[in-house]
Amino acid sequence: MKRARTICGALCLTLALSACAGAGKTEPPASARARALHALLDSQVPKLLADNGVPSVSIAHIENGQLVFVAAYGSQSPGVPATEATLYNVASLTKPVTAQVMLRLVSEGKMALDEPMYRYWLDPDIAKDERAKLLTPRYSLSHQTGFPNWRRMTGGVLTFKRPPGQAFGYSGEGYEYVKRFTENKLQTPFETLAEAQVLQPLGMTNTAYTGRPWFKGRIAVPTNAHGKLLEPEIADKAFASDMLYTTARDYARFMQAVLDNTGLTPAVAQERIRIQVREKIPKCMPIKAGCPDDEGMGLGWEVIRFGDDTYLMHDGSDEGVATLVYLSLKDRNGTVLLTNSDNGKKLVLPIFDLIGSDPSLLACLRNETC
Repeated sequence: MKRARTICGALCLTLALSACAGAGKTEPPASARARALHALLDSQVPKLLADNGVPSVSIAHIENGQLVFVAAYGSQSPGVPATEATLYNVASLTKPVTAQVMLRLVSEGKMALDEPMYRYWLDPDIAKDERAKLLTPRYSLSHQTGFPNWRRMTGGVLTFKRPPGQAFGYSGEGYEYVKRFTENKLQTPFETLAEAQVLQPLGMTNTAYTGRPWFKGRIAVPTNAHGKLLEPEIADKAFASDMLYTTARDYARFMQAVLDNTGLTPAVAQERIRIQVREKIPKCMPIKAGCPDDEGMGLGWEVIRFGDDTYLMHDGSDEGVATLVYLSLKDRNGTVLLTNSDNGKKLVLPIFDLIGSDPSLLACLRNETC
């Protein structure tokens, strides 16, 4: 699943900035730094969009655990300015939200991280494979199922590339597997669980796993790297791994809940940020600038450690869509970047530079060592 790009003209950019300024009045009183930072982005981001062939970006920024501003720039579709209300397919940023649903259920004692999933769900493709009995929610949420990313990569049949728990292997199939397990065990549709456990409690009223009537006129239309408009992908059944639609503000609300460990027991919250598995070949070989002290997959998040700080990070890419978020657990800072372009990742470093993100994280991203 993948999408995104068109370049908005000066009129669209002006309208978008006006929309952001109006929406900003609904924010709590901002600090002088937040106001200055917002103004700096207002002056620089439109040019970044034009220079990189990205039609729009929506940004939410958290400092000391507080949402300090939300801003939208560019156009969600030709002639339609992006605003705070613009909905983005956040692609694999769906996974941390799904993980939060599962971890809340674990915290409530309704499921366990290490229980065998075959007792409630056994995919017919692997029903005769004894390795299926090793699958657990922990392995799904930390990408240790041994599955490929998608079964379409193995002829449309789900197969094991390696035994569960043996090594890291990014897999959307693993997230879909734990979804089916949870639905069967609790006899409740996954989207109903997500609404009850995360979306409603956090006030994420502009977030949904499947298409809704209120999507109309609000979607950031995906575009490819050459500016071709693509048809938005909208799920008619909930995917645990992909195609969540949301706004930057709603996703920031979710990130604040992650910072606060909302709805999780201390033990489960600690498991989320514990490195469950490391990649087989470290990215820092040989050691170079920006290398973290430790890095790997937690439960739903990539976990990166520099000294006494821990970062949680995740990105997402579908056709015409590029997204990225991060959190600093020490400083309680974080940023959401949502774009509707295959070129969207080109905005990450320039925008993080403008925001003044942590130098260690910036070096890590710049040198592709995390």
